[in-house]
Amino acid sequence: MILIYSHKLTPRLRYIFKTIFKNVLKTEIHFTDNIEEFEKSDTIKINYSPSKLNSGLFFQSSTILFETGIKEQEISLFEFEGNKCFFSVGKDSEFPFDPFAASFYLISRYEEYLPHIKDNHERFLASESLAFQNSFLEIPLVNIWINQIAKKIESVPNFNFPQRNFELISTIDIDNAYAYKHKGFIRILGGLVKSLKTRSFSKRLKVIFGKEQDPYDTFEYQHKIHKQYQISPIYFFLLGDYGVNDKNTPVKNKTFQSLIKSIADYSEVGIHPSYASNSNIETLTKEIKRLQEITHRNTSKSRQHFLKLNLPNTYRNLIDNDIKADYTMGYAEQAGFRASICSPFYFYDLDVETETKLLILPFTTMEATYQYYKKSTPEEASAHISKLMDIVKSVNGTFISVWHNESLCEEGIWKGWKIVYEKMLKESLN
Repeated sequence: MILIYSHKLTPRLRYIFKTIFKNVLKTEIHFTDNIEEFEKSDTIKINYSPSKLNSGLFFQSSTILFETGIKEQEISLFEFEGNKCFFSVGKDSEFPFDPFAASFYLISRYEEYLPHIKDNHERFLASESLAFQNSFLEIPLVNIWINQIAKKIESVPNFNFPQRNFELISTIDIDNAYAYKHKGFIRILGGLVKSLKTRSFSKRLKVIFGKEQDPYDTFEYQHKIHKQYQISPIYFFLLGDYGVNDKNTPVKNKTFQSLIKSIADYSEVGIHPSYASNSNIETLTKEIKRLQEITHRNTSKSRQHFLKLNLPNTYRNLIDNDIKADYTMGYAEQAGFRASICSPFYFYDLDVETETKLLILPFTTMEATYQYYKKSTPEEASAHISKLMDIVKSVNGTFISVWHNESLCEEGIWKGWKIVYEKMLKESLN
């Protein structure tokens, strides 16, 4: 147990210390604002305040954890032990910066509450982030700082934090379960008409009449490869009504429902809230209910379609629908660490200064980023994924990947990408 002293115990302070010590370092902590209690204690202890005391490790505090509300912060980056940091403090502190305040700023996504430019899907752009603008988007700075804190504390004799191990979580979004089949008569007919003068017309006919397997039906392959590498993926199903950005198989289709049920028998299943649901909580509730009625289980996990994440409203809507864990934290156009961390953490609602019970699991990489935004070859994508995985391994973090069933079809733009996925799974075991 570690004793934490501060002159003022705020919700922000309690949150970030719990995140670092309980969630990541797996160690119990106790808070006090009583100097006498702190000085008398013979346990490992940290003084987080403006002034040094007679005992304990002194991490001089900056101001952000004692503030309320949201305002522009003065951030000047510099290097400490080869890594970027900010919120500088005095020379008596263990570090020349405040790692607790800096960590809070990054994982609370403080900057996403400030005025910023959005893309055409109303999303916060990676290019607007402090991490991208200062070249640390591909570095899990918070994990590095946490490890530096742990090393400093472990310099005290007879104290060690529990061992932490690297983990891979493979997640798969089902935006389009099938390319040609099970879309309903009007959509199938429309697809045939549009493809009359293209190469795909013949293939569409063969698939529709059962002469060939639907190219997006890669589920048997997925089951086989996950069993081979002993991976337990999480699947997110899009169950929204048909729309411009929501074009999955109709929810009432029996084959689609059977697919969801069969996958739920051996894998975790979550909701992939539709594009339309992001601005309508009633729509979100309806889609979650659909999944629960199909699986006959409570739905506790989610990832937003199109990665539409608007803080704090998106997370509040999920909380109101009893979602316990969300996997949306990441960028569409860039791989890396949106919250500068590769460990799960709980959402802190800055508007109401409250830690919530919604667990955020940030993803590191998505195959669509390389295909649609980076225009990468499979070989280039594979090399970059390997690089990111090595970085996560170096901090004993959690590497979460995002793939789609269609990207494993080995056809069209996805030819050659199956091996990228297999290599990623294999490297996670090394």
